Amino acid sequence: MRIGVPTEVKSDEYRVAMLPVGVEELSARGHEVLIQAGAGAGSGMPDEVYRAAGASIVETAAEVFAGADMIVKVKEPQTDEYDLIRPDQIVFTYFHFAASKTLTDAMVASGASCYAYETLRDDEGRLPLLTPMSEVAGRMSIQQGAKYLERPQMGRGILLGGVPGVAPAHITVLGGGIVGANAARIAAGFQANVSILDVNLDRLRYLDDIMPANVNVLFSDRYTILEEIQRADLVVGAVLIPGAKAPCLVRAEDLKIMKPGSVVIDVAVDQGGCIETTRPTTHSDPTYIIDEVVHYCVANMPGAVGRTSTFALCNATLPYVIRLANQGNASPTGTLASALNIHGGEIVHQAVADAFKAA
Repeated sequence: MRIGVPTEVKSDEYRVAMLPVGVEELSARGHEVLIQAGAGAGSGMPDEVYRAAGASIVETAAEVFAGADMIVKVKEPQTDEYDLIRPDQIVFTYFHFAASKTLTDAMVASGASCYAYETLRDDEGRLPLLTPMSEVAGRMSIQQGAKYLERPQMGRGILLGGVPGVAPAHITVLGGGIVGANAARIAAGFQANVSILDVNLDRLRYLDDIMPANVNVLFSDRYTILEEIQRADLVVGAVLIPGAKAPCLVRAEDLKIMKPGSVVIDVAVDQGGCIETTRPTTHSDPTYIIDEVVHYCVANMPGAVGRTSTFALCNATLPYVIRLANQGNASPTGTLASALNIHGGEIVHQAVADAFKAA
């Protein structure tokens, strides 16, 4: 099989979908790899290292898409890429279909087999291809929150950890999964006061056991959310229902009870966001303000730390890229079946189908 890796074209996206070792491993199994010139530059990997590993370097995305049986990307196809995707081609990337009917309709029309990183479940029910980027995004959420709480960024002028005699920031994390746990751990390291909310009591018990003393775990309901956002200097949206649109936990009118200059970082933006006022932003224009609350809703947060994110992602994706390449267009089973969202012009993943039935 010929595997193609185009340069990512989403705004401020510096990741690449394959490391040179991936090229070597695929080549050793009899596959060919096409890499678009410059695809690895944002992650510090020049064309020469890919060529040395056995890849063919081509100049344009059109050549990659035209020559490959399978496309491996990081982010969902952008509008300019829709027409490059062929029927019976495999596309393996983050899709987040539930957040975009336009993308979903385009991929249905393409006839391609669309495998989504974010819905792939391993034999233990975990999400191994979502986990590494969730770890990065969770940690980044506190890094970005600290920056946008500064007064020149229109924040409250709060230092997360405070200083002796001055109280630290209060941080509310909505969701106790991978994103939320990583956000809470980093926030605790800054010596902030942290609350992490979830509806899963077993998960809350686990988090209570492993988190530092300055992290409180709370059951998530409407009353607790309102109480917490009223106290919060920083709110991190970290809710995930795999494949589905994120639930709305903070309504537009709720912003009026929040502190002027407080910050929301909605990591759930890829799945539509868990804050009603969320809309996707970019690294070059990351924030906007509604009711004096600073919103940071960058839809590809890990892209800003391209080198770290690329290694973390590719370490996880390579075994599945190899399995897909070996399988070809045969009907997937087990783990790969859970990643298949669109096939033969139809939505085949239930959560994605449900998202549009309800729309």
